[in-house]
Amino acid sequence: MPAATLKTADFVLHKVAQSFGLCLLGFILKGFYEILEAMGMASMNSSGESLKLCVFDLRRGQNEGQELDKILFFYPPDVTFSTQLSVIGLSEGLITFTRLFSPEAACEVIEAERHSHVFHEAEPDIWMVMVVEKNKEIEAIWRVDALQKVLKEVHSLFVMFHGSIRSLLDKEPSGGLIRSHFYPFITDYLNDLSVGKKLQLPSFRETLKERGTVQMLTLARDAALEVQSLVGVLDSCAGTLRCHSVILFHDLLVSTTLSPDDTVDLFTFSVMRLTSNALSSGTSSWSYLRKGTSLSQTSSKSTSPQLLVSSDSLPSGNGHDAGRVIRPLQHNKWIKGKDGFLVTDIWGKDATPTIWLHQRQERVHLLAYQHKCLTLVLLVPTEAIVNGELDISFVKHQVIENATAKILKVEEKLSKGWGGENAYHVSGYRYLLVDNDMEVSRASPSGKVATLAKETLLAVNKLRETVDTEKSRTKEEKDMEICIRAKNNAWAIARVTRGKELYMALEKASDTLLDATDSVQSFSNRYCNGTFSMD
Repeated sequence: MPAATLKTADFVLHKVAQSFGLCLLGFILKGFYEILEAMGMASMNSSGESLKLCVFDLRRGQNEGQELDKILFFYPPDVTFSTQLSVIGLSEGLITFTRLFSPEAACEVIEAERHSHVFHEAEPDIWMVMVVEKNKEIEAIWRVDALQKVLKEVHSLFVMFHGSIRSLLDKEPSGGLIRSHFYPFITDYLNDLSVGKKLQLPSFRETLKERGTVQMLTLARDAALEVQSLVGVLDSCAGTLRCHSVILFHDLLVSTTLSPDDTVDLFTFSVMRLTSNALSSGTSSWSYLRKGTSLSQTSSKSTSPQLLVSSDSLPSGNGHDAGRVIRPLQHNKWIKGKDGFLVTDIWGKDATPTIWLHQRQERVHLLAYQHKCLTLVLLVPTEAIVNGELDISFVKHQVIENATAKILKVEEKLSKGWGGENAYHVSGYRYLLVDNDMEVSRASPSGKVATLAKETLLAVNKLRETVDTEKSRTKEEKDMEICIRAKNNAWAIARVTRGKELYMALEKASDTLLDATDSVQSFSNRYCNGTFSMD
């Protein structure tokens, strides 16, 4: 049985009865679910917050009087412990119960009358749960998969900087160490999603975006050869020890020598804090913003740490300094030095930032160099520095000495071929392309997507929900095509094949279904090498 996705109590009743042929079991589950919701939601509503986010460990706090030990993080942090335990107890109950029917994969989402509960098992028995209050406002329509990817992204970024949650718990079993990491880290992450005093979760307006992927820059042949030559020089900047590198132009990926997973994490962080756009705006140009919300508005309001808790009250403790909290997602903490390298005091004065590479299971120093809109991230193994084989200043000198001319040439070629923010706009189309295997996506520019009618965006959001549901029902990849006619007569079309997905919105009201599918076919042949053609 696939992972339990519970839309309503009636849906659960139907699916359980269908799968097991036991109608009585369905009624028991329905009653159990209603009791748990009644127990948990009364406390939740009293806090006045429309969103709860918690992280807890099922292996902890199982004895009476030790229940608080399982709480590793809770937002908002100022609610009572009884409310926190109610929310986590409800979540734990749902996880435990659904595991009776799906032992290998418990629930992913619970849709209650007043709340949506979104689950993500970040690590074995360590759960992240987001509870979102349902709102009659049209803007509060979201897609569950998009909310799950927020949780996945938080965890992936956390592990890149601090290592796995379980390893920190094993290092300091009382939980003080992991909490001292979690609270400031998730604080700073959530501040990126804030506008004023409210958190803006991904809504239907961001349905033609895909979190957890990278956006690539298309290179001409001569530019690609120059980039390849530059990467070769960067790889050898540490002598016989190979360095890894990631190169970005504006907020697009140019080159990477990392695995897809590590590339996504480092790309996400770079666009949030390191690229020229991030440094100039003081905020993440990647942030999922509402239509009509400016970057400057978000920047001025999202940098305030009081969203969750004041910085003075954050618990201390990190591997670098027992009395210092390392907060890698803080705003306005990176500046460009005279030598072109980006510097920060987040890790301490004169300390070099470090991250963890998941695939190589290796901690590396992060060196970021910037020339105009070109950002280079060089990763040097920390083991070589610790053993005295290398010195960071030597590596920097090697970059300046051997790579400067090539950096200038690459930036010049990329700038000449740069088509601006609308470089990947295709007239008449609003689209999203996703390659799940390579973890790469390409989409219509946000400004162009913003011209779509609300009815069209809602139809595309519904379309994506349908695809998400179909994908969750089977572990095997299958080809599919789904078409939805919006209330304004626009067409929303999805084609899925061999790990690749295409979503498209066409607002020409006079188009028939045949016209719309012909348009998709034409797009596929011209821009996707026929990948999504139905011939």
